[in-house]
Amino acid sequence: MYRCFAEYRIAEENRERYLALMASLKVSHPEMYLYEGTDQPGLFVEVWEAGTKEEADGIREMRLSSESPWSAVSRLASGNVHAWVFRSV
Repeated sequence: MYRCFAEYRIAEENRERYLALMASLKVSHPEMYLYEGTDQPGLFVEVWEAGTKEEADGIREMRLSSESPWSAVSRLASGNVHAWVFRSV
């Protein structure tokens, strides 16, 4: 099992637009889970599950691509979107 994590901060003034955008994107990507930091409001982490390393790497590439529908999320982020792939051990 592999997971791709994407982490970023959303400024308060972008919060409502961001949440609406994520709700619409989640419809076509139910495998993505979204979390917000309890100690750091506005810090979000997406968790994507993947069966193979190749699939997880593809999710990471898609998630960071400026050509992806997800790039709209990146434009709302305060700073960079960071993404990593992890495997279970």
